[in-house]
Amino acid sequence: MNKKILGTIGALTLFTIFAGVYDSVQTNQRKAMPKVAILQFMKHPALDDINKGIHEGLSESGYHDGKNIKIMYENAQGDQSNLKTMASKFENANADVSVGIATPAAVSLANTITNKAVVFSASTTPIQSKLVKSYKHPGGNVTGVSDQAPLAAQLKMMRKFVPDLKNLGVIYTSSDDSASIQAKQMMDLAKKAGLQVKPYTISSSNDLNQTAKQMVANNQVDAVFVPTDNTIAGAMPTLIDSTNAAKVPVFPTVDTMVAEGGLAAESINQKKLGVQTGKQVAQILAGKQPKDLPVGFIKKGDLVINKSQLARLGLVLPNEYKHAKFVK
Repeated sequence: MNKKILGTIGALTLFTIFAGVYDSVQTNQRKAMPKVAILQFMKHPALDDINKGIHEGLSESGYHDGKNIKIMYENAQGDQSNLKTMASKFENANADVSVGIATPAAVSLANTITNKAVVFSASTTPIQSKLVKSYKHPGGNVTGVSDQAPLAAQLKMMRKFVPDLKNLGVIYTSSDDSASIQAKQMMDLAKKAGLQVKPYTISSSNDLNQTAKQMVANNQVDAVFVPTDNTIAGAMPTLIDSTNAAKVPVFPTVDTMVAEGGLAAESINQKKLGVQTGKQVAQILAGKQPKDLPVGFIKKGDLVINKSQLARLGLVLPNEYKHAKFVK
């Protein structure tokens, strides 16, 4: 009887020891699971596609949420005050890599997190925004993937659709550094091409309706260019209501903005941009340092055309664009 009791006690002791060891291993594994934090500036289709692409790029690189990484996600809904709070949350969580979707989110992360990796996705002008020192050698704890659009090709395409283009309206958000810089770059190109350029700025989406109506009144512009501007992208239908009423075509730089009423764009594919970002994050998780990881670019834009807008505006599809990608 005593032997049976001793045997039972021994078995229970061994079980307890093994259970403790197993729990300890599981705890250590949970502690060791890297954290990837994603901060999205606001919700709209282009940035949503980037977020999906980041997850896809991580998965293609062997990193899966809940299995060997933990992904945290916050959306600032276009509110600058939310960015700082959310960036601090990621810092307090000791995220291994923090990703900022769009320049405002990336800048907030870079200003808050200085001892861990920060990756930007869709920053048009990362040097001017002081995210990196150079494209080849970022030099600090920040690198990423830029969404610089092929503006020369965009201008050439716009003139194909509007052969009599003389007055180009350029509308952008004055507080968005990337949008402002890209707008200026297009204005410089247009002026060199002999066009009259008429700039219009908004401070928030609340200004867009009035400014858009003012821009297209009395045939002031023959076409409108919109840079990669998160505020306008989030309120694209408001702009299109005014431009459609005046039969003025809008040329954005993003495919999702074409789907929402823009006529055409030499577009950077946002999903591909996100995939490339996810693969950069994977390289950092594998030991690569951001300072040694060059800024990535999508080297070739995809021509995207909104066919229903073409008909609505009474424009003719140029022969060389018959094999482009069409939406709607």
